[in-house]
Amino acid sequence: MVVSGSSPLTSKRRRVTNFCSTDMDAETAKAKLAAVKERFGREIHVFETSVLSSSSKAALSNGEETDDFYEFTAEDYYRLLATKKEDKFLKTRKLREAEEAARRSRITKAVIRIRFPDNHTLEATFHPSETIQSLIDLLTKVIAQPEQPFYIYTTPPKKVINDMSLDFYTAGFCPGAIVYFSYNVPKGDSTVGDHTSPYLQEDILSLKDLHIAIDQGQQSEPVVQPDPEPTVAAHPPPVEERKPTEKKVVKPKWLKM
Repeated sequence: MVVSGSSPLTSKRRRVTNFCSTDMDAETAKAKLAAVKERFGREIHVFETSVLSSSSKAALSNGEETDDFYEFTAEDYYRLLATKKEDKFLKTRKLREAEEAARRSRITKAVIRIRFPDNHTLEATFHPSETIQSLIDLLTKVIAQPEQPFYIYTTPPKKVINDMSLDFYTAGFCPGAIVYFSYNVPKGDSTVGDHTSPYLQEDILSLKDLHIAIDQGQQSEPVVQPDPEPTVAAHPPPVEERKPTEKKVVKPKWLKM
């Protein structure tokens, strides 16, 4: 019998120790995001825009929505146009309203990404029935210079969003959309900081890439496998000795007489 000299408890502890740092980072990130959610009443994440464009495949593998999720494509337009034509000629008003209500009930959130000129992206989750004014209120709380006038717009083509009373569903921002931020100042006005200064407050910028730490913590959770049982050398089964068979001698008939 061969038994390992190291204790099973010691070997398990050695495997778990390698993941302590990652687990602590993930727990810290979760606590920080939870505190921000309690403060603002919604989930908030901060990304580096350049990182998003270079890691769309990684984001997709992690279950995150890529930029294509937020873009309104030509295919979406023609599908929507065809649906409207079908509704107009083949369906009654009550039936259209019922189907629209059913579609709306299936959408439970609007994930809005606000891109800033300094390549940072703020992501916030809203309810589809909330108005765009709620997004403006959030931006006022997180930007570095809330006293300065600003506006948001979509592109392409560039369209400034002026009606703040629209809800996200009616505005076409469900299940997600990308909008752009800009200070509304005349050209040559130096009252607003230069383009190199951050657009978001420091405590909001500190949220950047916390979701990555959480994902790494989840992917690197230790899987403790039981130590193998000590092996015992197996002995071959005994081999039976075969006795030689006696040969029967047949006498000729003339000898029997």
